[in-house]
Amino acid sequence: MDPNQANIAELITQTINTLFSTLFSSIDNNLYSILDDLVFVKSDIINAPYLSGIIGNSTISGIIVIANSLVAGFLIYYAISYLLSHFIAYQAQPQKPYQFIFRLVVCTMFINYSFFICEQVISINSTISLAIRSFGEDIFGHPICFSSLIENLNSAIYLNDNSFNVFSLDGLLKGLISFGLLNLVLSYALRYVLIIVFILISPFAFLSLTLQNTSWIFKAWIKMFLSLLLLQILVPIILLVSFAFSSNTADTFCKLVYIGSIYALMQANNYLRQFMGGLSTDVNVGMSGMGGAISGK
Repeated sequence: MDPNQANIAELITQTINTLFSTLFSSIDNNLYSILDDLVFVKSDIINAPYLSGIIGNSTISGIIVIANSLVAGFLIYYAISYLLSHFIAYQAQPQKPYQFIFRLVVCTMFINYSFFICEQVISINSTISLAIRSFGEDIFGHPICFSSLIENLNSAIYLNDNSFNVFSLDGLLKGLISFGLLNLVLSYALRYVLIIVFILISPFAFLSLTLQNTSWIFKAWIKMFLSLLLLQILVPIILLVSFAFSSNTADTFCKLVYIGSIYALMQANNYLRQFMGGLSTDVNVGMSGMGGAISGK
């Protein structure tokens, strides 16, 4: 081969390696700390400044005012339905008045404390997740989070700039992992937004329990809301498996396990959805997942 051609080929290879090295370093430095905040949601999400105007500071402000106003609408609807049931023979008999009044009073209490209830549910879920992560930290000696995961991955796969080769096995594995984790950022960002949305509509979910023929709304809401939260418990368990192989990361088998763990993290929500139903956070099938969860499929 002509020495000039060899130099050109080497220069092109070095340029490509430098570009991918810069890209992967940028992803490592900017995304993974954010990913920890997106995945491990805490109860203070309800007290975020950007939600204060929507949630309000009391039961006479914010979105709860709308839900409380609809309570009167449900009362009027029941009164009309109960009245018509005495004149129309085929009219379905509504629940007894004392039963309705009791449910209305209880649901009104839940409506006004809906954000507090959501906060406590998120807090319990966060505590369980933190306990699993603390257990792993005691065993492996470092935090169980995505920031630590990428440090282990870089020590095992991502070589320094001078020796990194995108056309090697390590280079291909690093590319798969980086783009896989980039997909995770988008999926968990969607999950974070959906958690906020389900918190905001919680007063209306509790309101739906007032009538028997609207209670399915609450069932769909609680199923999707819990499936989003329980993902926070499944993720640290998958991370524990990943860190268990960190002591022998030079082995090709362990590197492939890292690839498998990233794929498992990407599919974790789908696994939960198949197990208990709920909502998909896959950016491609998120809307179809919402329709399936509401229809009960």
